[in-house]
Amino acid sequence: MRRSEKAIEHREEIDQVIRACTVVRLGLSENEQPYVVPLNFGYDGSSLYFHCAREGRKIDILQKNNRVCLEFDIPEEVVQGEAACAWGMHYRSVIAFGTARQLSESEDKRRGLEAIMAQYSDRTFTFPDAAVERTAVFMVEIEKITGKQSPRDA
Repeated sequence: MRRSEKAIEHREEIDQVIRACTVVRLGLSENEQPYVVPLNFGYDGSSLYFHCAREGRKIDILQKNNRVCLEFDIPEEVVQGEAACAWGMHYRSVIAFGTARQLSESEDKRRGLEAIMAQYSDRTFTFPDAAVERTAVFMVEIEKITGKQSPRDA
């Protein structure tokens, strides 16, 4: 990271950023062409889960190249300045890299769906067998993760 003073050093703080987010941006690559898509997600402290239809562009790309990048951000405040170059932003963000794997076993898919719902609610949910069957659930094993911030009190 070029601006090391902005690094979020502790994994607990990185996890706080992830848990505060409601959207992750999933970066994929197909034939050297980037593709980024915003998703709802679940996070268990080491892996990220997302779900989608069983067919579509994400699935097509992931079948060819399952290496992914994840981006999370919390914009906090635009900082105005006298000149254009004096403007800035207070924020916290996380970038992670990993390998996506489609889950095939019903119980694994249910755990992934439970993680997704836990990101947004403290409630307990059940998932009908038919819904689990027709839903693709992916787990991204996070291999590298970094956090960056420009806090208000800096």
